[in-house]
Amino acid sequence: MRRLTLFLKGNVDLYDSLHSCRIGGKLCWNGVNEIVRTRYPGVSIRMRHETSTSSEALLEATGSVPVELSDCSAPLGAYPLESQFSTKVFETDADVIVMSVMPEIATRLVRHQRAGFPFYPNSAGSWPAHEQEWLRREFVETAPLTVEQSMGNLEKIVDRIRERSQAPILIYNLSFVMPGEHIHCHLGLDEVFSTAVRRFNLGLIELSAKTGVSIVDVDAVLARAGADGLKIDAMHLSPEGCRLVAEDVVRILCDLGLFEADAPPTERRLDACEQA
Repeated sequence: MRRLTLFLKGNVDLYDSLHSCRIGGKLCWNGVNEIVRTRYPGVSIRMRHETSTSSEALLEATGSVPVELSDCSAPLGAYPLESQFSTKVFETDADVIVMSVMPEIATRLVRHQRAGFPFYPNSAGSWPAHEQEWLRREFVETAPLTVEQSMGNLEKIVDRIRERSQAPILIYNLSFVMPGEHIHCHLGLDEVFSTAVRRFNLGLIELSAKTGVSIVDVDAVLARAGADGLKIDAMHLSPEGCRLVAEDVVRILCDLGLFEADAPPTERRLDACEQA
């Protein structure tokens, strides 16, 4: 049995499609190995997953939690301090690295007023009152990333990964279809989430052209199969949607030569990139 390791630096879109999807505690999709076991019986995929708050935070991470957060006991849920300040994506020996534009659009960071580091106060509205007061006292809000800032950051991240690894890098885009949204005139509206998704998806195409990263085109995958029936909300896919996205990841890994058994990993990757 040959094992491929995927390092997932991202959030629910990566985890649900590639690792597993549970709804109400029930396992509804058991991840990419459901596909790989059938198509490539001699291969299994192991995943290591860390959540991500944004490219901005990742570039500034040092691998250590700032001392100013040493007494933070706020419930951060899926975004623990260790993940927020981790640099493991730059140090991993994984065969494939998978990221997403979701954190670029969906998360809003704050910055420490004195030390200047970025921080994601996940679900701050439900924190205890004293933790909310601490947040207001110690941090200031930041503006959302523009497409240009985000893609510039992602390009730097790709370059930094490439300093020590030639592992293929896959980046998920997002589906712009929002359940229940039926806007036909944007006059007087601020930019809605679906419009932001379109802008970031276009930026990701330009990033791919510059750096050679592969796009997992979630938008196209869901559009072909009927996005309205495959999205639970703006961020979450149905189990069938997760399966379809995982199918596309397997297709990309196959195109890149990751399932070939007759060549060492680095050679497979370089050959695939040259052929592409």
